[in-house]
Amino acid sequence: MQTELHTGIELAVALTQQTTLPDLLKTATTQLKNTFGLTRCWALELDLSGRTLHCCDLAETGEFDCGDFSHPFAHLLQTGKARELTRAASHRLDHPGFQSLVEASNRPKSLWLEPLRGDDGRTLGILVLCRDEPDWGGVTGQPLYCGLLQLLTHQWVSQLQSRDQVWQRRLLKRSLDNLHDAETVRKRCDLLAQTLVGSSEAITKLRAQVVRAAGSQLSVLVKGETGCGKDVVARGIHELSDRAAGPMVVVNCAAIPDSLLESELFGHTKGAFSGADQAKEGLLAQANGGTLFLDEIGDMPLALQSKLLRVLESRQFRPLGARQEQHSDFRLVAATHQPLHQGIKDRSFRQDLFYRLSQFPLNVTPLRERPDDLEPLSRHFIRLYTEREGAGPQGISSHALQAFLNYDFPGNARELRNIIELACLQTPAGDDIQPEALRLTDFFSQPGAANLPGTEQESSATFATPEAGDIRDLKAAAQAFEAAVIRDRLQQYGGNRAQAAESLGLPKRTLAHKCLKYQVAET
Repeated sequence: MQTELHTGIELAVALTQQTTLPDLLKTATTQLKNTFGLTRCWALELDLSGRTLHCCDLAETGEFDCGDFSHPFAHLLQTGKARELTRAASHRLDHPGFQSLVEASNRPKSLWLEPLRGDDGRTLGILVLCRDEPDWGGVTGQPLYCGLLQLLTHQWVSQLQSRDQVWQRRLLKRSLDNLHDAETVRKRCDLLAQTLVGSSEAITKLRAQVVRAAGSQLSVLVKGETGCGKDVVARGIHELSDRAAGPMVVVNCAAIPDSLLESELFGHTKGAFSGADQAKEGLLAQANGGTLFLDEIGDMPLALQSKLLRVLESRQFRPLGARQEQHSDFRLVAATHQPLHQGIKDRSFRQDLFYRLSQFPLNVTPLRERPDDLEPLSRHFIRLYTEREGAGPQGISSHALQAFLNYDFPGNARELRNIIELACLQTPAGDDIQPEALRLTDFFSQPGAANLPGTEQESSATFATPEAGDIRDLKAAAQAFEAAVIRDRLQQYGGNRAQAAESLGLPKRTLAHKCLKYQVAET
């Protein structure tokens, strides 16, 4: 007993002194071989995929693919139970890699295969013991053997944790170098403020998040109400990324009919379907080297979602009618105004695709929750109008801004832009926009109605057409009138697009497209 105790202490000290995993496994196999009179001993390490075993002592045959469940190693990992394998039984196992291991062991009469698990439940690998005596109980039943295996697995887990910590430190340092340089972030936020306009705390935080998202290759999911500026966020991510020189391909999943969306994304060969008289490059291929922006991803058909998931995992896709797959190196940004979690519950949106899309989630706060942004946004839209038209108002009065505070902006920033541009038509060049030029009650719901709890709006909102003499842009006035009609009809049918579309003599998808175009939100 004293000799065994002394031997056990020496072996334990030798194991704890090893500083790398290869040294630990080599020391352990040597100890087991010498202590228990084995002909050979191998330690096979399981990789992170859980499908491949590695042995650093076997130079040419040191990798074993366990994807085939008839493989003895795969069966062992699945059951988690040790087993003996005789020479006769090993002859019948027709696996080249396993036979190479047996050959390197000088074909012993018996092998003992022992799966090893750590204290945290993680499967570490397999221990292979070789000897010419079939009595394994005399070895595996010894306290010394059990103690060595316990110490080996403990040290093995420690080495893996140490290796993980080193990797995490390196990753953290790289992330800090790339993303958290304060001066770089500040400069990029200032640049982004020229397009993602606002001075509120919410928009300031969003700009910082956009800068950090742009510095990574993670897929970004931008969530927010209709018209809140999700497309501006997506554009900012692209232009601040290292893919800015590449293309930004925009796909509106709600505006393209279901029957055409797959062809638009993947492309097709000549003759792939009726009417395909020539080959067409898909949007996935066009986005190579740049950014793919999938707007309104919640409207993508369920059948196409599974195909998109595969593309995101491999960046490989096959055009319709093609025999070979193509590769596209793109960065994905998606956006939605829909509650995708509800879609997952309703089984209209894949859960695995949701997690793949939202590696870096961003939320855009509605305009009604950030009133501090009304003035800078209004002046920004006035400036854009003036630059486009060559003339326009000087600014906006404080009384007009005060009128905005009583309005709910269901269409968010896009609705504000429409209101400002229509007001610019009514305001002489060089003057400030006044409250009467805003015409909030002409084209939209009554100011503040959405803010009054318990207020029940009429089923048909009243709206007026501006006087003919006041119209200076017929297209803008017609679009504003059309948006008001659509909003009124949606209110009348409680937000039901199908009924509203039927009452207007429009296909449902056409109405959905116009709602997106004019930023009309259901009430």
